[in-house]
Amino acid sequence: MPGERVSLGPFEFERGGSVPDLRVAYETYGDPANDAVLLCHALTGSHRVTTAGDETVDADQARAWWDDVVGPGAPIDTTEQFVVCANVPGSCYGTTGPASEDPATGEPYGSDFPAVTVGDWVRAQRRLLDHLGIDTLQAVVGGSVGGMNAVEWAKRYPDRVERVVPIAAGARLDSQLLALSAIARRAIASDPAWQGGDYYPDHPDDGLALARQLAHVTYRSKESMDDQFGRRTADCPPRELAPDALGDATDDDYREVESYLDYNARSFVERFDANSYLRLTRAMEDYDLAAGCASDADALAEFDGEALVVSITGDWHFTTDQGEALAAAFRDAGAETTHRVVESDYGHDAFLACPELIGPSLRRFLGRRRNRGSFAPVHASLFAN
Repeated sequence: MPGERVSLGPFEFERGGSVPDLRVAYETYGDPANDAVLLCHALTGSHRVTTAGDETVDADQARAWWDDVVGPGAPIDTTEQFVVCANVPGSCYGTTGPASEDPATGEPYGSDFPAVTVGDWVRAQRRLLDHLGIDTLQAVVGGSVGGMNAVEWAKRYPDRVERVVPIAAGARLDSQLLALSAIARRAIASDPAWQGGDYYPDHPDDGLALARQLAHVTYRSKESMDDQFGRRTADCPPRELAPDALGDATDDDYREVESYLDYNARSFVERFDANSYLRLTRAMEDYDLAAGCASDADALAEFDGEALVVSITGDWHFTTDQGEALAAAFRDAGAETTHRVVESDYGHDAFLACPELIGPSLRRFLGRRRNRGSFAPVHASLFAN
């Protein structure tokens, strides 16, 4: 069911502030009579998980991000599972966010839109599921910050979810990623068009582009970027998006890796809102599984289901060590846990760019009945499938 929106009424945000009517954009796939699986999108993704045969892209949706993983006969099989995905509060793909109209003023919320948290996302998803009549989830699955979203379900609503699958995720960001994210935020705020967040109908494209380029570097490994680009000169002229600071660059100084970053930045600023980017990155920065608890394991103490943690060897955004620490927290909390380590030098975005590496374990984990000890051992490689 593509492109649905539902009004969930007044919504209070955890860090203060509220909106009189939270509208949530979502899509569902499959038969509602089947077991429900909630998918949690990554930072700038949307509720559109798969094209389902429809290649059109609406203005309020990103392109489908898991076409090869979700669908009839796919690892998340929509003939066997009822799949739900919702755009999170604070985003700009149909769910209420900074670019939405404030009914009190008739103008975009802009800088007045409240800060959001991963907990807010989970609470909004729970209200959507209540609206859909879904009491229990067979699984919550998410990648990157969507993985944090999935883990928070096990912490907040352990009685409503049987299985949790965080992919390329961790219990919190490390200091290096916090630093890079802070630089990205400052790039947006330093754009003259920023106007303190009240820039509509204009947009701080240059600042948002630089922020996205910086983030994009963290999504790839050194090896994959070197293999794809090396030091080669691009066969196209430099983009206007970010002129050379020295002012004396020629076409021969414009490298393929720069062209790659410029292309991705240009396409990104055409589809995303800077205010939303700041709020979503801040939610990711602030997330800490152990918040309010003695430890990560204590945070998961009430969860008695199963967890599949998937890490990627080339990922330095969320490393395999961070994945193992998250898996250890689930184990220490008493949950049956498997940590899958995917061998790939692509980097963090391998869960999106290389779905064939993720699919086999998802198929096995979601397709089996709950019998303890029936899944593969810890640290088994997906290449064994």
